Amino acid sequence: MSPWDAVVVALAGLAAGAINAVVGSGTLVTFPALLAAGLPPVSATITNSMGLVPGNLAGAVGYRRELRGLGPLVLRLLPASALGAVTGAFLLLHLPAAAFGAIVPALVALAVLLVVLQPLIGTRLSRRRDGTAPADALTPVVTPRRLAGLVLGAYATGTYGGYFAASQGVLQVGVFGLLVRLPLQRLNAVKNVLTSVVNAVAGGG
Repeated sequence: MSPWDAVVVALAGLAAGAINAVVGSGTLVTFPALLAAGLPPVSATITNSMGLVPGNLAGAVGYRRELRGLGPLVLRLLPASALGAVTGAFLLLHLPAAAFGAIVPALVALAVLLVVLQPLIGTRLSRRRDGTAPADALTPVVTPRRLAGLVLGAYATGTYGGYFAASQGVLQVGVFGLLVRLPLQRLNAVKNVLTSVVNAVAGGG
């Protein structure tokens, strides 16, 4: 990697960290930059996951006020996200590299589609009416059935994030927003914590 490539990748990482804190699609900036720098797709994905962890953590700290009252819920979802990340990383490392290279265009297309639909998802979630608790309640009411759905969603999005990572935050906000009534900013706070764990586990795998 040339010095110029390193500068481009570093700038892409800074931009991606800021994007991930708010939206969750920064990988669409860093992944192409790493490929352009000459890294193979699988190596680029692993490097990308590790490089996004500091930005994810900074986003989680920045949203700490929005996390008030959500500690018990986040602690229940963290193991599922981590296990999903392990699953995704296992698939990434043990499936043929050619298979990953073949599926990357489809994954990128999915990620772009999610980013395009993200404003619509946010608007729909903000208009939802649940009836289980006020939208501004500090601690949301989560029934056992919905908790099971949230845990399954955390595992599924963690698996996706462990394998590819692009737009996993958009997926999380969409899935979680269907199951628990929270303002979008509070969903973003949960997303920042979980993506930090997923990227750290996947990158370390």
